[in-house]
Amino acid sequence: MKLHPILLFVIFACALTSLQAEKASGKPNVVILYTDDQGTLDAACYGSTDLHTPNIDRIAADGVRFTQAYAHTVCCPSRAALLTGRHPQRSGINSWTQGNMNGADGVNMALDEVTIAEALKAAGYRTGLFGKWHVGSHRNSGPMKQGFDEFFGIRNGFIDNFNHYFLHGKGYHDLYEGTTEVFKEGEFFPEMITDRSLKFIEDNRDTPFLLYLGFNIPHYPEQALEEHVELYKDLPMPRRSYAAITTTTDHYIGLVLKKLDDLKLTENTIVIFQSDNGHSAENKAAIDIDNHASSYPKGHYYSAHGGGGNTGKWIGAKGTFLEGGVRVPAIVSWPAKLPKGEVRDQAVTIMDWYPSLLEWCGVESPAAKLDGRSLQPIIDSIDAESAHPVIHFQWQNQWAVREGDWKLIGMNPRKPDGKTRYSLHSLSDEKPEVKNYAQEKTEVLARLKGLHETWEKDLTTP
Repeated sequence: MKLHPILLFVIFACALTSLQAEKASGKPNVVILYTDDQGTLDAACYGSTDLHTPNIDRIAADGVRFTQAYAHTVCCPSRAALLTGRHPQRSGINSWTQGNMNGADGVNMALDEVTIAEALKAAGYRTGLFGKWHVGSHRNSGPMKQGFDEFFGIRNGFIDNFNHYFLHGKGYHDLYEGTTEVFKEGEFFPEMITDRSLKFIEDNRDTPFLLYLGFNIPHYPEQALEEHVELYKDLPMPRRSYAAITTTTDHYIGLVLKKLDDLKLTENTIVIFQSDNGHSAENKAAIDIDNHASSYPKGHYYSAHGGGGNTGKWIGAKGTFLEGGVRVPAIVSWPAKLPKGEVRDQAVTIMDWYPSLLEWCGVESPAAKLDGRSLQPIIDSIDAESAHPVIHFQWQNQWAVREGDWKLIGMNPRKPDGKTRYSLHSLSDEKPEVKNYAQEKTEVLARLKGLHETWEKDLTTP
């Protein structure tokens, strides 16, 4: 039976409409834009009037911006918490992880952790990580052992962006496709991982995907694009250098947003932007040996010029549990489902993305105990209570606990016969956290110390 051309057209149109409706109602895509050492207020939408960050600002205009978002004090525990939705100590990350895949065995994130990539992959998502991993470099660990279909990037913490060598100590090359070492000397690392991200989006445009773009910037060495160096030439150091690399970071974020626009994927894509910890105030890192693996000469400087980040009234930087070390910019947009241009002041944590994504993507939660909580209640209501009345941190022999406006920071002794040192700080002071109340607020100190001890016991409970 031969169908009339008009009838054929109607059938085709109906089928196309049905297909489009199916795609529109399908699972959302997920893009995680995770920056490295970006300070507490270091985007224009957070009030830094001297920064040009139009793409980060666009995510805020299209979504929900959090003003009291906590990550961690350094890279490794922050990334473990993001990937697992759990305190990093639960996955074995409480010290620096193995850096060189070809070096001595060291600390690696436990393989029995169910990462967000594993959870989404089991639900039919394609998964890709391009950029920085930094929760263990062992050949039998790594992204493709924990849920990622594709990985291209660095297995450790930072590299020179042009020769791709880790620069601390004797140095070593760190650029991999999965576990295969690759050499691309002279190519700019942020551009390479962004290009791979754009290809990943293009390749998976017709299936739900998780893209984790783990930027290694604005972390030192601050090798910004030339046009961004020129943009800030009149700023004083160290802000000048830091601002340039921050805008370079924003530039590559913009390329990802544009690709989503071009492929008409923006509406049903969840975009998460967050930094892993506060800005770096390091100023001592220079190559101090001859015959360094990178071929840089002795004395080559690659550190953060002593800072450059904006923490506003807060003090502290990366490596501390003061607000400037752990409070970071964090934004989420999902035009199809979440409000636009909203701000939420409740305390949230890096671990909250995991359960939120499970809820938003309609994916079942793993059996493991999650420490994060869904962000949906506070997104729904500006008056909702934070799910985190008490917040805990620990890194090596240091720890912190915050309850309300009080924060207790402890430094445990490295020798059994030593004593723990305490500092107690108020976030409500005119100059927050500057004064140490440990001697005069002994009841507050005792209460927070008890909260920390209870938390530590919970971490070790099977």
